[in-house]
Amino acid sequence: MSTFVLVHGAWHGGWVWQRVAPLLRAAGHEVHTPTLTGVSDRAHLLSPSVGLRTHVEDVVALIRAWDLDDVVLVGHSYAGQVITGVADRVPDRVARRVYLDAFVGDDGDAAVDLQPETIAGHYRESVATAGFGWLIPVRSLHVLGVTEQSDVDWLSARLTPHPWLSYTEPLRLSGAVERVPAAFAECTDWMRVFQPHAERAAARGWPVHTIATGHEAMVTAPKELAGLLLSLV
Repeated sequence: MSTFVLVHGAWHGGWVWQRVAPLLRAAGHEVHTPTLTGVSDRAHLLSPSVGLRTHVEDVVALIRAWDLDDVVLVGHSYAGQVITGVADRVPDRVARRVYLDAFVGDDGDAAVDLQPETIAGHYRESVATAGFGWLIPVRSLHVLGVTEQSDVDWLSARLTPHPWLSYTEPLRLSGAVERVPAAFAECTDWMRVFQPHAERAAARGWPVHTIATGHEAMVTAPKELAGLLLSLV
């Protein structure tokens, strides 16, 4: 059976996979849902020095500490950057990368530069004001395609500001990541910010799948997402 490492996006924590992880475990797979440094239950470690390299190290350390092999790395949204860095660091331990509505970055790419210009501008403005120059305030869940009030309430109670350095620090890759097969899953029932990344994935020959839900698929379409992940292994 496979070992899934599910990596959350900005503002979230490992808790966001609560509706997906049990479905993968019920199918016989091992599942890990780390929380990245500086957010959610690790918000007490937040500082201006927490960046992309920190988050890559979080997941690399987990894989090594648990001695995991044949890992299916799933990265949501911002965590596309994280899983790319992780797979480059420990390619022999990773069987597949799965980008869930996520950044597909190359060496030297910073997440903020992989966003549409208008959205990147909004991020910079909010960081400069409400974010005190080093935090990304939580975005509106309605913008992200979350429509059920119960889901909005569940998420809103748990989201925390995200370190800006993780969006401005560029990926540094050796090229080893290219040895790890990849797939992309795009969420299509929202403003489709990650459509260009789905197109980039397709141009690289990766399988590209779609889920008819908003950006927070692990919350709004957990059964469909789990089914897709299981089909990939």
